[in-house]
Amino acid sequence: MRASNYHINTLKEAPSEAEVASHQLMTRAGMIRKLAGGIYTYMPLGLKIIRKVEAIVREEMNASGAIELLMPVVQPAELWQESGRWEQYGAELLRIKDRHQRDFVLQPTSEEVITDIARNEIHSYRQLPLNFYHIQTKFRDERRPRFGLMRGREFTMKDAYTFDRDEAGALKSYDTMYAAYMRIFGRLGLEFRAVAADTGSIGGTRSHEFQVIADTGEDLLVYNPDTDYAANIELAEAVSLYPVRGDATQAMADVPTPGAAKCEDVAKLLGLPLEKTIKSIVLATDGDKGKVDIWLLLLRGDHELNEIKAGKVPGLAGFRFATESEIVEHFGCKPGYLGPVKTAKPVHVIADRTVANMADFVCGANKEDFHTQGVNWGRDLPEPELVADLRNVVAGDPSPDGKGTLSIQRGIEVGHVFYLGKKYSEALKATFLDETGKPAVLEMGCYGIGVTRIVGAAIEQNHDARGIIWPRAIAPFEVVICPVGWGKSETVRDTALKLYESLLARGVDVILDDRDARPGVMFAEWELIGAPLRVTVGERGLNDGVVELQARRETEAAKIPVESALESVLAKLDTL
Repeated sequence: MRASNYHINTLKEAPSEAEVASHQLMTRAGMIRKLAGGIYTYMPLGLKIIRKVEAIVREEMNASGAIELLMPVVQPAELWQESGRWEQYGAELLRIKDRHQRDFVLQPTSEEVITDIARNEIHSYRQLPLNFYHIQTKFRDERRPRFGLMRGREFTMKDAYTFDRDEAGALKSYDTMYAAYMRIFGRLGLEFRAVAADTGSIGGTRSHEFQVIADTGEDLLVYNPDTDYAANIELAEAVSLYPVRGDATQAMADVPTPGAAKCEDVAKLLGLPLEKTIKSIVLATDGDKGKVDIWLLLLRGDHELNEIKAGKVPGLAGFRFATESEIVEHFGCKPGYLGPVKTAKPVHVIADRTVANMADFVCGANKEDFHTQGVNWGRDLPEPELVADLRNVVAGDPSPDGKGTLSIQRGIEVGHVFYLGKKYSEALKATFLDETGKPAVLEMGCYGIGVTRIVGAAIEQNHDARGIIWPRAIAPFEVVICPVGWGKSETVRDTALKLYESLLARGVDVILDDRDARPGVMFAEWELIGAPLRVTVGERGLNDGVVELQARRETEAAKIPVESALESVLAKLDTL
């Protein structure tokens, strides 16, 4: 490709709404152009990168035995009503009507459609296992689309769905997809981590996220540097920080704590470590006939509630935070001074694992401007109704695998694998005939990769003050040849063209910048775009028999002999 025949239109400044590096740099590099909030045109450079990502994904999916098809973007409401997600999915599901006032959706995902295909196409156990995938446009009506391709409304994803005769087969398919994903993200040239994750709205019982490591990531990843343990913070297990409960050594007493409504303020006022305080969180669940149950969750003062874990406590599914009137009714006091001792009305008391083993702790006295110190389980109040893992882990916590301590880093989710089981196949009655001729429900798995999100995540992980630094596998061009004095020197033109044609013949994705731009402008533009390797051909260097070779991450160019330039470029590429 010659630059004069390509569309390259870079900008000096990013739009004001571009908050993260990937959005800023993709816009400046002319890879995307905004059409509406969360909706972008992929310009030639951007689309070229997306197609390279898709090619790697497609090759590995095909190698794993998956079969490609293509499901529609527009889906009939009946399927979503049949699965129950027409009401459940929420405002992100864009509902539309056709000219006959029939309901449709712009698909955010394709579980319903693929299950409909399966129930019509799969009849016998002899057809199993089966894995269908597609790479398709999705639409999710985000309330606040932001960060460019990182959280847009329209985007491209790869979806795969496996169908098996039993759970053992489904888990084998899951492992096959997990291995394929490891190969995909390895080939993309990204630093990533696979972590155990919550199944969320998709459903299922087994799940892993594939996270690109980046300081700007929205997700917190918990891992043990010394073992294979890794999990999203939503799922990471928090063990008790006290192996056994200590003995009571203090008498229980109410102490004045005027204006100290937070644990940090109470600890400072009483001259105690924050770790001696208890945080009270009041939740409510709405039952039949207007019945409301109130739940008091207790965490150590320096810990934070993990709402995903709380929602899995028996009885707390679909919880909400209690209103102030409900709190006053059950505790006789406004928030800030609440505790488990002598509540005004009975409440369900759930203690975090660490709290359950605490002794001589401080909690609210259920009286404004008062707390109670020296509180002990069993002596001063009944044992908690339930002990559960309620909190987010923090760096330095013991690892749940019993080996070492946990570390935390940020990541960007770009892939997710789920074992769905029978969630959708039962709802849509997708069955097959087993060996005995009896109908059985299909076991399913679901596997997604955010194709366009990978592009944004790769930039978040790989950029500097000059621009993007692409991994070789997904760079728009692997090599850029920059002739200095293209319009003035025949020697420069001939040398640059010869190297360009030789690289093309060796299968290298190379672009020749024949636009005759000034060197500083040309170099800055390609550093912004992020070509992994630049070759500079100039008359001064050619007089000495050399050209210059510089990788994007390097600060200095190396002089290489003209006669061995091809071999030097190929060798350098192999190191990237």
